[in-house]
Amino acid sequence: MLPDDEGSKVSACADNVYRHWLDGQEQRLTQLVFCDLSTPKADGSFNVYDELRRKLVEKGVTAEEIAYIHDANTEAKKRELFAKMRNGQVRVLLGSTFKMGAGTNVQTKLIALHDLDCPWRPRDLEQRSGRIVRQGNQNSEVHIFRYVTENTFDAYLYQTLENKQRFISQIMTSKSPVRSAEDIDETALSYAEVKALATGNPYIKEKMDLDIQVSKLKLLKANHLSQRYALEDRLLKLLPQQIKSTAERIEGYEQDVAMYVRAKATVQENADESNFPGMVIKDFTYTERTAAGEALLDACKGMTSPDPQAVGSYLGFSLWLSFDSFHKEYKVMLRGALSHTTTLGADAGGNITRINNTLSDLPAKLEHAREQLVTLQKQMGTAKEQIETPFEKEQELQTKTARLSELNALLNMDKRENEGVDSVPDEEPAAPERKAAYRER
Repeated sequence: MLPDDEGSKVSACADNVYRHWLDGQEQRLTQLVFCDLSTPKADGSFNVYDELRRKLVEKGVTAEEIAYIHDANTEAKKRELFAKMRNGQVRVLLGSTFKMGAGTNVQTKLIALHDLDCPWRPRDLEQRSGRIVRQGNQNSEVHIFRYVTENTFDAYLYQTLENKQRFISQIMTSKSPVRSAEDIDETALSYAEVKALATGNPYIKEKMDLDIQVSKLKLLKANHLSQRYALEDRLLKLLPQQIKSTAERIEGYEQDVAMYVRAKATVQENADESNFPGMVIKDFTYTERTAAGEALLDACKGMTSPDPQAVGSYLGFSLWLSFDSFHKEYKVMLRGALSHTTTLGADAGGNITRINNTLSDLPAKLEHAREQLVTLQKQMGTAKEQIETPFEKEQELQTKTARLSELNALLNMDKRENEGVDSVPDEEPAAPERKAAYRER
């Protein structure tokens, strides 16, 4: 057996576990340690579980306060062990993701969680964190430690996990989704990958870096294409429709403004003391504004239909009344080439003022519509330019993709015909866990 390494992950974990064990003596705070790459053995052979317990006991942790989830091999024993964790009788519990995942409700006194290795699936990492970050934990702040050894297989595992999570996130959020993924829930490595990692092949790190860079570039290109397709749809359908409807609205405003200006000029020529042009309500002409306002309110009485009904005319515009059943209010519509609506209030004279204000706003609305048309026409030109713009990092993507293909060929990773180094289930075949001989260097 190789000599112990005080800089190993197990040693670092033992230091952290001991520190929190010591700090939490008074409250009997507890901790969880997850390790999928090893299991306790009864034959005396080396395993991470026994090694970590040995280091903890040497530091002063009571052996009775350390437990393995594997020893609780019945439901009754699990309930007993979980109860001891909740009351602080057992303060350090070691186990695998499968055995200490869903259903492990021991969060009451948990202060720290330690991930000695990286699981295969993103949901497994969430399951681990979910043991401590959950309701029922008496600690307002907790600690989660993840141990990674530099320049080892750990980096490859976390990169694999990142790629899987990125794909899952794209599917779940509908952001730049991809159409397919290879081995998204793979639980085996090819012999070529293991050999490259084990022998320290310098190409493996370059491949790992290129995997990330190519993935990012492909995502950027997918976003570029998605934006281009959206622009094409906007250029071919939406913008022409908006330009056409805006131009028609401008033409209608121009006619209504011209009619309003002519009517105002006629009123000024024939102005009397009241300067009221007269309003026709149900075939009767009212020459006094208050009387006209009261007649308008009388015409509203008994109306319950949201459908506009013609009641008269004003300054060349026909008058239509309707009832808004949702807001419980009456509306008056002035129809010329376009329709212009305002809400009626309880004041008779005030309603005439509202109608006049609606008509006096027509020149401003015409100007606004003209500005909108100019903006839409500029957007049309901009969209045409953007559609013709190529993906600016296309050459970089092609170069790095080609180099990645070369590396895959060099490392013999471009094919999956090799038989994988399969996982060995902890107990039940339905939820596989990996085992591996563990040696500290």
